[in-house]
Amino acid sequence: MTHAQEPISALPPARASRTFRTSRRRALVVAGAGIAAAVGLAAGVTGPAMAQPAGTAAATTVTPAGHAFTATLSGKATFTAGSVTVTCTTSTSSGQVPATPGNHNDAGAVSSSTTPATYGSCTTSMPGVSATVTTTGAWGVAMQNGTPVTAGLTIPSGGFVLRTSGLASCTVTAAPTTAATVNGTWTNGAPSTLAFSNASVPVKVVGGFGCPTSATSSTFNATYQVRDTTDSASQITVTG
Repeated sequence: MTHAQEPISALPPARASRTFRTSRRRALVVAGAGIAAAVGLAAGVTGPAMAQPAGTAAATTVTPAGHAFTATLSGKATFTAGSVTVTCTTSTSSGQVPATPGNHNDAGAVSSSTTPATYGSCTTSMPGVSATVTTTGAWGVAMQNGTPVTAGLTIPSGGFVLRTSGLASCTVTAAPTTAATVNGTWTNGAPSTLAFSNASVPVKVVGGFGCPTSATSSTFNATYQVRDTTDSASQITVTG
């Protein structure tokens, strides 16, 4: 049987002091863990999601080996930071499937570099505010076979900058301090598709009135159709 803990005020001075310090250290540890967890959730960026436990990633093959591809936005892409949403109706990127044997990985994803995704015809949810997106640097995509098949789009540090003008002048920089990976889902088809649903990426927002300067992450939604540009009769496919 345990005894109820004595109130600190009822303890001798020396013991009360030690008990207070112990309780304070425990409170600080708990608070620190809570802050760390909150920061981890706010960042929300990891490598490509795996359907298998860590260390047992499925084999991945991307075909046709060596073929070039282009990813074209289907519908619209949206970026939401705080209360502000930017919508773009055009976006493209291109790359190439690695040549054999680089298009196969016995225990993980197959990666390839891509051109920076371009974004155009962008509008904002703020009246009287327009937006433009500039992308630079070495982008890439890693495709991982599984259930579902996943893909991680890597944005280099500072490789995506969204600027607004008009009634609010804001600058939103994605992956502001280090490269970040945006997680999506791949579906084989004719054409195959790469979809991002409420994907999170860290951002830094600077600007004046109307700018969501407290936002540290942005939510990204978009679906791309991926077509083989080496042979239009072929499809870019991810298997085991």
